[in-house]
Amino acid sequence: MLSKIKTCVLYGLEGYEVDVETDISGGMPVFNIVGLPDISIRESKERVRSAIKNSGYSFPVSRITVNLAPANLKKEGSQIDLPIALGILCASKIVEKDMEDKTCVIGELSLDGRITAIDGALAMVIAMRNNNFTKIIVPSENKRECGVIEGIDVIPVESLKDLVCYLKGFKHIEPYRVIYDDTENKEEFTEDFSEIKGQPGLKRAVEIAAAGMHNILFLGSPGSGKTMIAQRIPTILPDLTFDESLEVTKIYSISGLLNNKGLIKKRPFRSPHHTSSRAAMAGGGSKPSPGEVSLSHYGVLFLDEIPEFPKNVIEVLRQPMEDGNISVSRANGSFTFPAKFMMVASMNPCPCGYLGDPSHECSCNQSQINKYLSKISGPLLNRIDIQIEVSPVKYEDLKNNKPEESSAEIKGRIIKSRDIQKKRYENLGILTNSELSGKYISRYCKINKSSERLLRDAFERLGLSARAYNKILKVARTIADLEASENIETVHIAEAIQYRSLDRKYWR
Repeated sequence: MLSKIKTCVLYGLEGYEVDVETDISGGMPVFNIVGLPDISIRESKERVRSAIKNSGYSFPVSRITVNLAPANLKKEGSQIDLPIALGILCASKIVEKDMEDKTCVIGELSLDGRITAIDGALAMVIAMRNNNFTKIIVPSENKRECGVIEGIDVIPVESLKDLVCYLKGFKHIEPYRVIYDDTENKEEFTEDFSEIKGQPGLKRAVEIAAAGMHNILFLGSPGSGKTMIAQRIPTILPDLTFDESLEVTKIYSISGLLNNKGLIKKRPFRSPHHTSSRAAMAGGGSKPSPGEVSLSHYGVLFLDEIPEFPKNVIEVLRQPMEDGNISVSRANGSFTFPAKFMMVASMNPCPCGYLGDPSHECSCNQSQINKYLSKISGPLLNRIDIQIEVSPVKYEDLKNNKPEESSAEIKGRIIKSRDIQKKRYENLGILTNSELSGKYISRYCKINKSSERLLRDAFERLGLSARAYNKILKVARTIADLEASENIETVHIAEAIQYRSLDRKYWR
């Protein structure tokens, strides 16, 4: 007998429909799976055999051929276990009810017949919904992430036996649905900006960066608070919207980092170690998966002591910093992963860390300093909107009992600024000022004659590039938005220029 079950496989972040065709015929008992299956699918034969037997059903002693169509698409993942097992049960007439054409089945089987969670379930449900499927059968452990998708019934099952009973009509399983509530189960932050003493200039720069989603670089001696303030940046960023939350959750689901949490409602904060490889940062591997730049999507990518990272690793950041996505090419295809993140980097001014520190003497010679700073290339530095020197915290600031501004207060101003930007760019597909490019900079970052003279003088004296010129205009636009100013004034340009001073002081 012949049966056909619909399932799904992932190719990068996209899901593709696959037909699992099962034929049981006479002849020598053999179990073959064809149609470009990978190792995990070929190994499913033993999992399927044991799961069927341990669920109380007889495994056919016949010639079993399973074809995964289309045959020219490479199939990967253990989620095909369940459709293969169901195909065998249907072909052997244990399950006589025909599967509907618009019903998809995904799930991994354990040897005792339980259906275990799989990676990428959310991406598969979205793909099948977009392919006009009306129902999808998923592992019960994946129901929280999948239940938020409208337009498709999500049927959670715990075991192969439960699925058979459901298909035979002996058991009713209600479609699982989650009504999204951005106030429910919101993750609370343990850090707050009120814990940071002093550093008003640094806080101001961070507020501007967060308001416009600008990349920022902290340069200062050890113990000046660079890491401390970077870890608190997510506390002042606006909450994720539903669409943003869905996109972030999809990436984490495919990467196997969701841990049955449902939708992610907290902006990501990723801080990879400086020993991370190029593939870990950009994504890839034999089975391409998202890297740190994609796991930071709509959040913060913090590179502590950025000169310690291998140069070939930090150079891969150049494309996503400009385009908001990253392309990974492999022999079996090219994959594009989203990567709209706010890059926050920190570094010392020299190898010992105390160049320019009023309390410590620097022990580095000029050759060592130049070699250290040259680890950050000009093209990468050009892509960092705000570069600020961080001074050591003063004793008076530490002992000052005056309450510091909280994250909630700063966040309120940033949300107002983001609302201005959202309204301004609502028909352009742009969310923040950092995304402006080309003609949009000329349209939305107009300046008066005095501002133009100031900017021209800075351009010539600092030897700025065209990209740095555009960065100054975009940062000035954000400063104006924070002040609810429709026009960019000279004072806004002057402040934005201050955040490019490192170009002249260290790299020019």
